[in-house]
Amino acid sequence: MVVVDSPSCDSASARDVTARFLADHCPWADLAAVQLVVTELTANALRHTQGWWRLRLRAEPEGLMVELDDSSTKLPTERAPDFAGGGGFGWPMIQRLAGRVEVRPRPAGKTVCAMWPRPLPGAG
Repeated sequence: MVVVDSPSCDSASARDVTARFLADHCPWADLAAVQLVVTELTANALRHTQGWWRLRLRAEPEGLMVELDDSSTKLPTERAPDFAGGGGFGWPMIQRLAGRVEVRPRPAGKTVCAMWPRPLPGAG
């Protein structure tokens, strides 16, 4: 497992950490998809909270787990995309790119979990 906190890391650094983690622990995962989800989660935390976030990457027997804690108790919602720059694209993209997405409320914020299942042996 690797843990990255926002005071010591920005979105670009989180993408780099993700690339190294996947190369070492989950080479089967779609690097571009996972990095895009990490980028979107960290950017959303900066945009919709007071800027604090904690990213955790875990390789488990069943697959890859990406978790991002932030300080907002407001849960993500899907909304109509705003082509004038108001957003609305990220949450649907996260849901499409990850195998499964969950949001877990916490007393001081929330945790967004994105999971990718490990391919079955011999699949592919």
